[in-house]
Amino acid sequence: MSSTAAGRTLDVSALLNRGMTPFHWRLLLISSLVTFFDGLDYSLISFTLPYLRDEMALTDEMTGFVSSAAFAGQMVGSLFGSFIADIVGRRPVILWCTILAAVLTFVTGYAGTPEMLIALRFLGGLAIGGLLAPAWSLNIESMPAGKRATAVTIIMLGFSAGSAAAGQVTNFLAPDFGWEAVFWTSGVVTGLLAILLQFTLPESARWMVAKRKPAAQVLPLLGRFDPAVEQAGYTELVLSDERNTAGESPWAKSAELFRGTLAFITPILWFTYFCSSFAIYLKSAFGVLFMEELGIERTYAADLASINGLLGAIGGVFLLMYTEKRGPIWIALAPLIGIPLAVLIGSGLIDSGSMFVPVILLGGTTIGIGHAAVIAMTSFYYPSAVRSTGGGWASFMAKFAAVAAPIVGGYYFLADRNAVLEGYNFTALCLGGVVIGIVALSFFAKRLEAQRASEAKAGPRSVGTAEAVR
Repeated sequence: MSSTAAGRTLDVSALLNRGMTPFHWRLLLISSLVTFFDGLDYSLISFTLPYLRDEMALTDEMTGFVSSAAFAGQMVGSLFGSFIADIVGRRPVILWCTILAAVLTFVTGYAGTPEMLIALRFLGGLAIGGLLAPAWSLNIESMPAGKRATAVTIIMLGFSAGSAAAGQVTNFLAPDFGWEAVFWTSGVVTGLLAILLQFTLPESARWMVAKRKPAAQVLPLLGRFDPAVEQAGYTELVLSDERNTAGESPWAKSAELFRGTLAFITPILWFTYFCSSFAIYLKSAFGVLFMEELGIERTYAADLASINGLLGAIGGVFLLMYTEKRGPIWIALAPLIGIPLAVLIGSGLIDSGSMFVPVILLGGTTIGIGHAAVIAMTSFYYPSAVRSTGGGWASFMAKFAAVAAPIVGGYYFLADRNAVLEGYNFTALCLGGVVIGIVALSFFAKRLEAQRASEAKAGPRSVGTAEAVR
């Protein structure tokens, strides 16, 4: 932390970089709860799909459209939710999206036709997609340097845990009470979370300073990180590590996504996230159906899918803890291992053998690890004023893959055993794209680091003062 001789200027960047505090851990816990229930609501359709397919007599093509509906909603929601979060703040967007997700998940239990189911899951996807980038941004902007990507991976561990819990909730409720009870229960508990968030979710201090909010509004929040800050008499707040974009229009700020080295990094992130999303969402949408086709009993397949998702998220945390200070190149290790495993399953050589289930588990886990790490990178390279927008655009591009994966899978990878095996082979191709993207990103990330170091020596910084609203 630094100040002027008069002791009235606070470098917020330096304050937040001083190390982890109890408030950092509380923020991680709150954010993980948000993503847990987000993942729960999002993944319910994947685990209830076998029941819906039987009850509604869904064709393979309609099954694909039902699965992709939420992804399409996420695609739109990620763009608008993240854009709005850069204008009005991270907190209100997360709160409203959680409320909407709770209501729409509950109402989905009353869907009586495939068309109604598609419409409700699309609307639910809007809410789910709208809150993820703001949640990433809130944590990136609050954590010390060196902990930011790991923090995103931890909160996305909550998403994966929620996705895994969806399988267990479905196994517990659907056989006796029907698929409807799964959506009703999840909607109610997500609603309870929305009430809790009203009293516990903070705003991003970095975002407030970048938006030139009055110091009197920001200091109470900074006091949660260091209680001494509120009594120090600061009247001016600065971000020494960011360029000042105050006064620029939202559209002009969006050009920040392509400024300097980001002109290369942004499209590389989109490509990498697209490939990773196709692999993960193909597995998420049809993993249980794939395993059923290959001879694994339905509830056991749901258990395996839950374990896959959870192990992948946990592995992603450990991978990011190791790689955050070593550069993104090491993230390529997970998809690189996953490629031969997917090909081994796709070859059909180990069906019904003793190695089949272990390879399924390990292969799915590597896909999850790589995806968790890729998610952590999507907002990391952007300044606070446009970080949510940057993450939202990456998520928007990735949702093209998320929408395409179930539709392509429904047309080409569900017909019979051979089609399922081709689905695994196609997954290997997607993982190859992830590896290529990460290698390219590692090169340009070094250039961006040099660019930021040069900019830090000169130029206007992001400033917030007590005079900002006069």
